[in-house]
Amino acid sequence: MTRFSAWNVFWQGMSGQKGWSRQWRDPEPKPHYDVVIIGGGLHGLATAYYLATNHAITNIAVLEKGWIGGGNAGRNTTIVRSNYTQPGNREFYEHSLKLWEELSHELNYNVMFSQRSHITLLHSPGAIDAASRNYNTMRLTGNADAEIWSLEQLKEAAPHLNYDASARFPIMGAAVHKRAGTARHDAVIWGYARAADQLGIDIIQNCEVTGITRDGNRVTGVETSRGRISTNRMGLAVAGSTSRLWSMAGMRHLPIESHKLQAFVSEPLKPLLDQVVVFGMGGAHFYISQSDKGGMVFGGDLDWYKSYAQKGNLPIVQDVAEAAMSVLPCLGRVRLLRHWSGVVDMSMDGTHFISKTPLDNLYLNAGWNYGGFKATPASGTYFADLIANDRPHRVIANHDLKRFERGIQLDERGAGPDPKLHG
Repeated sequence: MTRFSAWNVFWQGMSGQKGWSRQWRDPEPKPHYDVVIIGGGLHGLATAYYLATNHAITNIAVLEKGWIGGGNAGRNTTIVRSNYTQPGNREFYEHSLKLWEELSHELNYNVMFSQRSHITLLHSPGAIDAASRNYNTMRLTGNADAEIWSLEQLKEAAPHLNYDASARFPIMGAAVHKRAGTARHDAVIWGYARAADQLGIDIIQNCEVTGITRDGNRVTGVETSRGRISTNRMGLAVAGSTSRLWSMAGMRHLPIESHKLQAFVSEPLKPLLDQVVVFGMGGAHFYISQSDKGGMVFGGDLDWYKSYAQKGNLPIVQDVAEAAMSVLPCLGRVRLLRHWSGVVDMSMDGTHFISKTPLDNLYLNAGWNYGGFKATPASGTYFADLIANDRPHRVIANHDLKRFERGIQLDERGAGPDPKLHG
């Protein structure tokens, strides 16, 4: 496989782009693998890649029911940040951000990571106090780029926002995470797929899992649309389809619900917004950035009914459009180009699971809510570590299925207790 370099890009440009090799293989599934990862999305591919690079396990199959990039990997708003405060979460996402900063070099693939700042608008003195407390916590625990901006600083950096003092939610300042930004979702999943394939991992597309076989308290393999595959260890990384696979393994009582989360993009515009802006401290939930192609990429709340559909609906369109007009009135005549929906697996406290399961050799990666894309490198690292060593890393010790039994909620909205108070 051709390695990307400035020289290769130049040479291929001069020779008609005819010398590039296929980016990853399309192998037939083998009858047995040491590890099977169900789910060929970002987290599944990242897990396989880190199993190979960090733990020297390469006899791995990644099973994807569709095509690489056809699920939630291509249905998100591409935001990367680490401004979390709960113990465990803040270490997890800070580790992920550090991996993002070197990911293009590691994968030899430009993931288009742009650290353009993440700005959370603040609309009251109470919101400023709360954000200051959270950001001080981050600064004291290693996230040194967390800042609180005055209104004057914000106006200088983002002049097109709605600074009308008579607005329903007047802007009074902002909480700013300067190392945050965006990446190109397609490039990230293609980069992980290409790198995993180079390490000998089989990426098997159009391979839907129809059943999971067991022998007592262990899984033994999967029944798929392309035949039966046996395995020693199995990982689930299937986002909104987690409940379905959980049932196939013969288990119940999973604290997850599947909901739709919609996203939107406008027609291309000239450069307007150089940051990720979040409008969510005054009763709304809205986030927006501008892509390299010029489109305004934005989203809001999820659909609060359970669904497996990958399509949007008009009430959320109206809600998000109203929020967009509140924070950026200049978008009023801009046309919506398209909108779509991904199926997210919502946990009861809004935080993910990277966990062992009641079955001895089955491992779970789920519950990502709004945070799946930004978590990709750390999720793959820690899930690979769990599968390889059959025990959780200390950072994810409380990201298990039994944390609610211990009275632990990793609630980033501040409503949950501190895990340190519960053993």
